[in-house]
Amino acid sequence: MDDSSQEDASRVEALLSARQQLTDQLSQSPYDFIVYLNRAIVHADLGYPDLAAGDAYRALLLTDEVRDESFEYHEQALEALQRYRDAPFPAALDHGLLSQMVGSETVLDANILALIGSVRSYQVLSLGLLLVGCLKSAYTFCARGLALAPENQELLNVRGYIQTVAQRRAPQSLNDPSRLPEWGMVRREVYPWNTHEPDRFAQESLDFLNKELSTMAPKCAVQVATLPILLESASDTDGYEIIPTCKQLGVFAKEDIAAGETVLEEYSLVTANNRLKESVCDACSEELPPLGSESQAINCPECYDTVFCSQYCFDKAQNLYHPAVCEKDVDSIAKDTEAKDADEALHLLLLARILAMAAHQEIHPLDVSQIKYIWGDFVSSKENEIDLSPNAGPPPEWTLPFSFQFNIETPLHILEKMDIDIFANAEQYDLWVLNTLYSKFRGTASARKNPRDGRPDVAAVHPFWCLANHDCDPNVTWEWAGRMILTAREKRVVGDKPGGIKKGEEILNHYCDVTLPVHERREWARGSLGGWCMCARCRAEAGSATADTNGWQTH
Repeated sequence: MDDSSQEDASRVEALLSARQQLTDQLSQSPYDFIVYLNRAIVHADLGYPDLAAGDAYRALLLTDEVRDESFEYHEQALEALQRYRDAPFPAALDHGLLSQMVGSETVLDANILALIGSVRSYQVLSLGLLLVGCLKSAYTFCARGLALAPENQELLNVRGYIQTVAQRRAPQSLNDPSRLPEWGMVRREVYPWNTHEPDRFAQESLDFLNKELSTMAPKCAVQVATLPILLESASDTDGYEIIPTCKQLGVFAKEDIAAGETVLEEYSLVTANNRLKESVCDACSEELPPLGSESQAINCPECYDTVFCSQYCFDKAQNLYHPAVCEKDVDSIAKDTEAKDADEALHLLLLARILAMAAHQEIHPLDVSQIKYIWGDFVSSKENEIDLSPNAGPPPEWTLPFSFQFNIETPLHILEKMDIDIFANAEQYDLWVLNTLYSKFRGTASARKNPRDGRPDVAAVHPFWCLANHDCDPNVTWEWAGRMILTAREKRVVGDKPGGIKKGEEILNHYCDVTLPVHERREWARGSLGGWCMCARCRAEAGSATADTNGWQTH
């Protein structure tokens, strides 16, 4: 390791240590917006602008708590500032000319600190959102900050940066900020401080998974599989006989499985429905049985509008999640959204279900067994890092879709509706936790379209269905109607080869429409899995398409 690499490693180590110290401070003083701002700055220095924005937003909420005595946490937020009254001006706020807003005061008044803290929060929040590509929300918060401090140079600079980026990405939005792009990309990784991600290859993990699988797929077992590494874009490696691979878990046949035979039947409570008052079970999202004296449907006795398709689903819901949201007015959130947001609303509602399961079971969200062993197509922290050296190449292409509304604002709103203190419980519901959950959902959640308008309105995550790896020439087909059922294909997609699965063969699932052309399949994989599919079929078809484009002879 050369001197510059050693210096970078030491710098990152020091920042990670500082982040842990600030996180520990927040567990002791959860209503101190200045500690949040300090951690936001560290997150920004570590190359996590989204996490910096998340901390800055919580800091902004706490400045409002300080300044409005009618707010729920006013007393706690006010008390947290007492230690700054006779102390030097906090370093987190001493940015640009913000310290001049104090004037000649020798004692730092809480309201003045909160006002300055608001402006500083707007600075960090708008810049962080800009850096990940969320231009619309970046512009909104920048404008709010300038309303408080019209001459603030840092906010004026951010507004200029937003306009420059908009000129390149969406020039038509320059005269209408409401048309600015709202979605960006962030790092998709097992964060360096994440101690909840299990060793999926450990014998203990395999034993747990196979015990669970034995009741759903008695002819199958979870084993370690070798998969091609997903690439950021099309590559010359499509034509290589040997390509880079990685180890992941997979599902394998323990004995022969005949064509047409059921491979797996899995029940899941990690489901979501984005239609308000839709006639589906709250637990499994199956269509509710017809009304009548013989109907098996059961209403929750506490919140009558919540309906379950059977006593089994009602009991499962009561045991695993429903009490956390019962009569909490959570049901209307992210329902009946615009068509363009239908997919994202489903991801958000899957997140809400995991948060409810964690709250009711009193465990960390990443320890919920239904998602704990799902791999989120993570990229290593090292590959995600931004190289700050003078000779650095282009920045890495981050792969996790991100927006202020769906990753920060609405999840916090859901937690508040569930009567969870978003400050005192921040460690459990921190933004990096939510990002990790989203990483696990994307590419593994299955969705069902409403036949009336073709919009996706029901989704679910089946953790063992997810363990069967994707291939564009699958040997199974699947159907989800309350339970996920994998069936051995009668014929393979490529070459009409006969179906059936031999003992020892891997179960090859499909997460997308395998009838699509290779380019569309790879675009789907890049958006959901974080990289272009490199299965044998995709490589062969991409190579053939390239040869045709280049005018090569193909026989």
